[in-house]
Amino acid sequence: MGTSQRFGTTAVEQAEAVIVEQYPRLVRLAYVTLPGTSGRHTRVLLAHKAVQRALPHTGGGGTGADGPGGPDDPGAPLEDVRVRVLRASLARAGRTRAALARLSWPPAPPFVWGLRLWPPAGGIDEAARLLAGASAPVRAAFVLHRLDGLPEESVVRLLRAAGAADPADAVREAMAVPARDTADPDGGSRAGEALPEALRNPEFDASVVSARPTDLLRRRRRVRAVWAATAALAVVGGVLAAHTASRSPDVRPLAGPVAAGALDPARLVRVPADAWADTARVDFTAWPARGGRAADRALLARALGTWAARPREVPVTAAPGTPTDPPARPPQLLYAGDSDGRAVVLLLDADRVVRYAEAAEGPRARELAFARTDESGVTTAAALSLGRTGTAARYLLAPWIAKAGTRDLTRAGDPAKPLDVAADGVTAPTAVPRAAGACDTWPALELTSSARIVEKHAFVLADLGALTPVHLTYTPLPTGPGAVPARQPREATGTAARAAWAPVACRLRELPGAGVRAVNIWDFADSELPDGGGRAVWSCTRASGWAGPGDVLVQLRPPSGPPQDVARARATAACGRFGQHLLAGTRWRSPAGRWYQLAAGSREVTAITATGAVRAESNGRSLAAPAGARGAAVTLTGRLASGAGITALDGAAGGRD
Repeated sequence: MGTSQRFGTTAVEQAEAVIVEQYPRLVRLAYVTLPGTSGRHTRVLLAHKAVQRALPHTGGGGTGADGPGGPDDPGAPLEDVRVRVLRASLARAGRTRAALARLSWPPAPPFVWGLRLWPPAGGIDEAARLLAGASAPVRAAFVLHRLDGLPEESVVRLLRAAGAADPADAVREAMAVPARDTADPDGGSRAGEALPEALRNPEFDASVVSARPTDLLRRRRRVRAVWAATAALAVVGGVLAAHTASRSPDVRPLAGPVAAGALDPARLVRVPADAWADTARVDFTAWPARGGRAADRALLARALGTWAARPREVPVTAAPGTPTDPPARPPQLLYAGDSDGRAVVLLLDADRVVRYAEAAEGPRARELAFARTDESGVTTAAALSLGRTGTAARYLLAPWIAKAGTRDLTRAGDPAKPLDVAADGVTAPTAVPRAAGACDTWPALELTSSARIVEKHAFVLADLGALTPVHLTYTPLPTGPGAVPARQPREATGTAARAAWAPVACRLRELPGAGVRAVNIWDFADSELPDGGGRAVWSCTRASGWAGPGDVLVQLRPPSGPPQDVARARATAACGRFGQHLLAGTRWRSPAGRWYQLAAGSREVTAITATGAVRAESNGRSLAAPAGARGAAVTLTGRLASGAGITALDGAAGGRD
C-alpha cells in the first residue's frame, strides 16, 4: 500500500452522503460477503455495522494511493466506502462463530435488544445461501460485478485494496457462477429465473428484515437478576466499606443473584419467642432470634455482606450438597451474640443454616460455615454448634429443649451429667471428642424435649465437628419370626442402646463431620457361636447423610471382646428405611481354635446358602459351617420370605437378585 491519504471535513460529509444514498446496496454487499455460520440475526447486524462504520474519521487514513480512485476522482467517496465495507466483511468471514460473537459484544450501533432479526423468506438470505459454497472474496466479487455492474478491473482493485489474497481469481470464479438458479422448484427459490435479475427484485433488499421478540420470560428473569445483582453489589459495597476495617482487595464475585433487600439487617425474619409451642412444624423455622447482639445492625450487616461477597481470605466450610450462594430472600435470624471471644451469627435460609463468626471486637478472623437442614425435626433441629475452643464447645439449643446433659458413650453404665444452659439457650462449655489419638471417652449431648410438644422424649446428639450435631439412634433385635413388623429406630437412651453404642462410639471419628444427619445401630440378627462361643449379635451401623445415601459398617459382636468387622459399604441404601433386607457373613475363629464360616440375615431371610470354598445350607436366618483356609472365597446368598433372592453385603453394596 502507498502513503495513506487524509480526509477533511468535506470528504467525510461526501462519504456520509454516499452511505445514505447507497445504503441498501452496501448492506447487500456486506451481507452476502459475511459468513453464514454466524446466524441470520448476527449477520444482519454485522452487515449494517460494517456499512455504518465505513464512515471515515476526520484526519483518518484513506484507502491509499494505489486504491481504486484518487482524491480528485468523483467516484472516490463511493469506492473508498466500498473498500471499508469489504475490508470489515472479509475480515469477519475468516473468523469462527465464537469470534463473531465476541465481535458483536459489547453492542456497538446498530444494536437491538429484545428482538431477533432476519431477512424475509425468498429475500437476500436465500441469495446468500445459494452463494454459500463460494469463498468470501468470490461472493463479494459476484455482488460487485454481477449486481452493481462494476468492470472486472474495478472489482479487482477494490478486492486488492480490501486485502483479498487473489482478487483476479475471485473475479473469474464469480463470473463462472451460473446465470440461472437451477435449484429444485420445491426448494423455495426462483428456479429458472436469472439469478442477478432476481437479486435486483425489491424483496432482495438486504435492509428489509423481519422481527420477532426473544424469549420474553427468560428476558424478564435476566432483567430481574441484573437489577437484583446491582442492588446487592451496592449493599455489599456499602456494608464492607462501612464496617470492615481490615479487608483484602482480592474479593470473589457474588456467588449468585441476590434479591433486593435480602442483605438488609432490618429485613431479617424474626420469629416470636413462643412460636415453637403453637406450630405443627417443629424445626429451625420455629427458632426465635436470640443472643445479646441480635439488635447489632453493624454485626448483622457484616455477616450478610461477607456471606454475599465471599472475600477470599474468609474460609468457608459446607456440608456436601449445600449451596453457598447468597440468599434469594431475607433470611431468618436465629442468633447473634458473643461466645468465647468471638461474635457469632446464625442465619436460616430455606433448607440451610449459615454460621458467621468473627473476632468479638471487630471483623477479624472471619469464618463461614454452611449446613443442610431439609426435613429436620425435633431432634435434628435441636442444637447448633457455636464453635470450638480447644477440646470444648458451646451449643445453641432449640427453644423446646427443657433439659440438657452430657453422657460418655463408651461407658454404658454411667448416668448423664447435667449441663448448664443460659436463658438465651447457650450451653456451658462441654467436652468434645478428640479427632485423633487414644479414644477412651466419647462425650455426647443428651437432651429432653419440653412436655409442651412431647412427653418424656430424651435423645442423644454427637458432635462430629460440623455445624449440626448428629442424631444417634438404636434399632433392637427382632423378637419373632418374619410376620413380626420391622422395628423402627429408637432413641439411644435405653440400657440396650447404651450397651450397643459403647463398643462402637469411637468409630464415629471415621465419619466425615459435615453432611451426616443421623447414625443408627441396627441389631438385625443374633446367632449361637460354635464350640461354646456364646450368643453373638450381628449389627449394622448406618451413617445417613442429608443428601440421602449413607455409609454402613456391619459387625459381629461376640459375648466378650471387641466387635469384629464384617463388611463395609459407602453411598448405599442398605440398613436404612429402603434397605431393610440384609445378609452378611464372615470367618470366625472359635475358642477351640477352629475356623467357621458364619452368616446371618435380617428378619425376612428364611434360608442361607454358601458356595465356593465352603458349601453349606441353612434353613433359617443364620449359618455356621466349618471353613478351611482363611483366604478362600465364599459366596453367600439368601432367600426371603417372599421368595426373592438376596446377596451378602460384600463391601460394595447389598442387593436382591
